[in-house]
Amino acid sequence: MWTEDEAGPYQTLPYPGYHWHPAGEPVRYPHVYAREGTAKQLTLFHPATGAVRVKGVRQSTNAILHPWLKAEVAAILATLPEPTEVLRPAENRRRWERWQEGLSVRITLPQDLPPLRLLLVLDNLAGHLTPSLVLWFFAHGIMPLYTPLGGSWLNMAESIQRILKRRALDGTHPKRPEEIIAWLEAAAEGWNREPTPFVWGGKRKARRERERQRRHPIGRSGACTTRALSRPHTAKHNGYEQLK
Repeated sequence: MWTEDEAGPYQTLPYPGYHWHPAGEPVRYPHVYAREGTAKQLTLFHPATGAVRVKGVRQSTNAILHPWLKAEVAAILATLPEPTEVLRPAENRRRWERWQEGLSVRITLPQDLPPLRLLLVLDNLAGHLTPSLVLWFFAHGIMPLYTPLGGSWLNMAESIQRILKRRALDGTHPKRPEEIIAWLEAAAEGWNREPTPFVWGGKRKARRERERQRRHPIGRSGACTTRALSRPHTAKHNGYEQLK
């Protein structure tokens, strides 16, 4: 199974980051800058191994997204072993249909289906629903699985995109979109040297919790408290609101 998503647009502006700085002297960023365009990130993520395939682009229209997605998925399929099990057409169709069980909206599968080789998780972006792209998926043994409305967090590619964005852009001030593209792709290349498989509620969750505690120690910040704060109730008296 692979997951796919697009991130951005990322602007040519200062991105705050972590800095060593003397106590009492806050880091300062320029408040005047020129916006010279934006860049986006196309991402394919393999949760089982943590491997990513990333391309930085200026825009992600179908004319750009579809050729890239087809080429990358075809390269992934080329690394998979050829199916050796010969199934009857009815059994092969059942393998495809089982991935639509419980869905309120189901894709109409074509009459002739090749052996199922790959599951691809995407969001319900219009460009992912283009009939020509979906039919290409089917012809190559790919079952597209679309996240429901409001359920984009189920697409694990979003998690890796946030990590790559932080590694590439935090603490920088890109002047041109080409710099953003180069840094995003370099961050992905560095990630692939030691990729981390995706685990729901794994070590990343614990690291985020430790970071939250470090930033907002209990009892020293209004951003974190051990008990709910009561709100004063108001009552109207002679047309005026009064606090109780």
